[in-house]
Amino acid sequence: MAEAHLNGSLNLPSAEAVFRTVTAISGDTVAKLPDGETGERIGWIEALGPKLRASDDLVEETQSTGYKSTPVFRLKPGLSYDDFEFPDLGYASNALASYGTFCRLREEGAIAPGVRFQVSLPTVVAGVGPFITPAEMVAAEPAYARRLRLEVDQILEAIPSGDLALQWDLAIEMGVLEGVFPTYIQPRFEGVVTRVCELVRWVPEAVPLGCHLCYGDAQEVTGQGEGRHWKEPPDAALMVKLANAIMLGAGRRSDWFSMPVPIKRHDEQYFEPLADLALDAGTRVYLGLVHHQDGVDGAQRRIDVAKRYLIDFGVATECGMGRKPPELVPTLLAIQRQVIV
Repeated sequence: MAEAHLNGSLNLPSAEAVFRTVTAISGDTVAKLPDGETGERIGWIEALGPKLRASDDLVEETQSTGYKSTPVFRLKPGLSYDDFEFPDLGYASNALASYGTFCRLREEGAIAPGVRFQVSLPTVVAGVGPFITPAEMVAAEPAYARRLRLEVDQILEAIPSGDLALQWDLAIEMGVLEGVFPTYIQPRFEGVVTRVCELVRWVPEAVPLGCHLCYGDAQEVTGQGEGRHWKEPPDAALMVKLANAIMLGAGRRSDWFSMPVPIKRHDEQYFEPLADLALDAGTRVYLGLVHHQDGVDGAQRRIDVAKRYLIDFGVATECGMGRKPPELVPTLLAIQRQVIV
């Protein structure tokens, strides 16, 4: 069984470059190939700014979360979100274009049969929370959900279920739960769980579905490929609590959860909550414990401690690789391959 996981973004020139690089280095240790979220999507939700700015019905403001500054929008006076249609978000069109490349490379033999095409998506909360003025977030959420659901349905209709895997990226949700980001969601934990479970139910059982419980990696702070979290997780307890709640409440299985492990954490306190995971037998956990700074030795040190509390798991990086310098992407892929549990 493949044991390595890619969360989504890889800082390479194109989807084809991503597919070829990953298959060449990772081989059969990766069973789900994302397109790398290249081009305009390399900044994750930052790509939504220009799309919302192009709408004639939205007015731009500014705000800062203290982590990343983003444009913020409100409806023009006299308009209602009941009738407003968000513009094309680009998720479906990008996925379908990359899937075409995926199929061509598979036909050429560059991608092995049975490997799935992975689409990683920001959630409704990720679209509304950072981009809509606070006074309008509650009203805007259903309208944004309609648009995102349309694009998910387009992906599900165009890509055969036997080829597809889908991941929800829960970075904004984790920030809400940690109290770092202001939010319209109340009560916070129950509100986040309800929203994530709805998204999980959008995806039919035939399509493998996972959640990335992300603590961010958005800002380059050293010039050497080291981003920063918006908060260092004190341990894995909150991620375990959320994963268990999603499993219990969604009505369909989540096939995997990806959880970060900070580079400095190889202590038992961080990993001990993993023993409380209550997941289905077929659900995979990927621990994002691969870091380029300490390579195989550091990853193995974290693996050895994690195994005391979770016997069977795969490996990943903490976040995507979109904020890493391009030359580090092959290095990280090689480390992942070498430390397969």
